[in-house]
Parts: sequence; structure tokens; C-alpha cells
Amino acid sequence: MTELDPHQKDAIGRVARLHEDIQRFRQSWPALNTPPDQTPPFTWGQLERQLCSLSATPDSAAMVRDLVTATRKQAPFKPAEMVLREILCIASAVMDETFASSAPEASSPYTEEGPMR
Repeated sequence: MTELDPHQKDAIGRVARLHEDIQRFRQSWPALNTPPDQTPPFTWGQLERQLCSLSATPDSAAMVRDLVTATRKQAPFKPAEMVLREILCIASAVMDETFASSAPEASSPYTEEGPMR
């Protein structure tokens, strides 16, 4: 058996953390036993446009694309309600006038890649 390189180990670690995040979410928020009542369909582009419009500052608006892209990339692997929660967290952050100024580096919305909580 071939030993894993650091990139493979990192990828496996990220998948394991994502799996743990999903399990914790499902424990906190079990599926509802009600008939599905779907939201109207919208695109990621429409979401991004609206979040930019709602942003409190130009710096917050500049972060939207990266935040939506990160959420979109992981969305297929997560429960829909978990994705919804992350979208609401993004909205809250970009609408907060103090969010960018309180971050370690306002020009970079990420200090490290990880799940939104």
C-alpha cells in the first residue's frame, strides 16, 4: 500500500471534518416530519447579487463572491437546511457594518478555510 502524500492527507482531513459538521448539524436539527414546502427556486448568481445589494459596506460586498462560492462548492454534500443556515450567516455578516473592520484583515475574508458556524 502506498503512503499518502500531504495533499491527500489534507483532503481526507477536510472530508472527515465536513462529515463531522454534517453529523453535528443533523443531531441539532433533525429532519422535520412535515410535507415538503419548497422555497421558490433561485440561482447562486441571484443570491450573490442580493447579498451584495444588502451589504453594509463596499468591503462586505467584496467578500460576497468568495463566501457564496465556498458555500456553493460544499452545498451538494450538506443537508439543504445546513446550506440555508450558512446563507443566513453570510447575510448577517455582510449586513453588519462592523464585520469587516473587526476582522484581522479586512481585505481577506478568510483567515483559514473551515465550516461556518
